[in-house]
Amino acid sequence: MEKTLKDEISQELAQLETVYNIIIDFFVNYSFQLLGAVLILIIGLMVAKRVAKGVEKLCESKGIDITLSRFIGNVVKIVLVFMVALICLGKIGISVTPFLAAIGALSLGAGLALQGLLSNYAAGLNIILTRPFVVGDTIQVQGVSGLVKDILLAYTIINTEDDVTITIPNKHIVGEILHNSNHVSLLELSVGVSYDSDLDKVTKIIADAINNHADASEFKKSLVGISGFGDSSVDIEIRVWVDSIKLNAARFALNKVIWDVLKEAEISIPFPQREVQLIKAN
Repeated sequence: MEKTLKDEISQELAQLETVYNIIIDFFVNYSFQLLGAVLILIIGLMVAKRVAKGVEKLCESKGIDITLSRFIGNVVKIVLVFMVALICLGKIGISVTPFLAAIGALSLGAGLALQGLLSNYAAGLNIILTRPFVVGDTIQVQGVSGLVKDILLAYTIINTEDDVTITIPNKHIVGEILHNSNHVSLLELSVGVSYDSDLDKVTKIIADAINNHADASEFKKSLVGISGFGDSSVDIEIRVWVDSIKLNAARFALNKVIWDVLKEAEISIPFPQREVQLIKAN
């Protein structure tokens, strides 16, 4: 019994000694190669990051929008990092051919397992290349709207007027009805004035007040006109372009402006009236 225990201990010590010798031989034979590979990896990552930033700035200076510029910069960075990794593996004597074969097999399996994620990436690439919208535009899709903060391959990030960040998978954007109002949005307001009002005067004072307001876009002139005739008022419609990220705030401010100018001009805003006739029973 005691002899068997000693034999087992001897075998374990022999195995440990073998592993130790293998490790020592590896570091003796490949220590400089390993150190060189680490240095190449560190320098390669730094160079890849700087080159990617340089490519991104170069694209922006050539008039390419920020979304496509970022995409090109990221692709360049990934390619450079992959090349550096191959050089490092070769430096320590590891053949890259089996790795490439394994990557191909894993890519096929991952493609079948991650079809939903890959569809997001494909949709993101479509958005970046076709550019139905870019960073800074205001879009409405899938019942939500907001300012585009970033466009990534998998998803798009938008910020609403309430400062809520919404992440939309790109596959839910491509192929859907998309509203892109760029930097400004159309705001439609209406007000009713009495039938005895001077309508030319009403439309002029409202148009002047709206066009001179800070929230109205200076690039698109607002429109003011008669939209219809109600039971107790003439309906005036105001179409004004405002900053997309201040849509509701502009609505409140411009309604107040309309109220103030009509009140100052002594133009009445009638309320609905109904005539009631009482019939006496015989």
